[in-house]
Amino acid sequence: MYVCSCFGITEKQVREHAEAGACTPRQIASASKAGTDCGSCVRSIQSILGRGACPRREPLGTAAAEPTTTVAEPLVAQSAVVRAVATSAGLEAA
Repeated sequence: MYVCSCFGITEKQVREHAEAGACTPRQIASASKAGTDCGSCVRSIQSILGRGACPRREPLGTAAAEPTTTVAEPLVAQSAVVRAVATSAGLEAA
């Protein structure tokens, strides 16, 4: 059955895009153009995707895992690179 008659997009195609990771009408539109012309199919796309199609984001402050590096570690490594480049160029690193 056609969901988007403007671009000839079928329900099967919408479901395939959803299985590939598209979980909002906007993402379906990016993948297939469905819903980008007259817009009359957007509600049909929403109903195909269903409620809760997108994975829920965790609230701020409830990270699943602790970071493996600190903010300072990349800066220390960058400082070492800057010193090495300055030394090889005959400059004095600050």
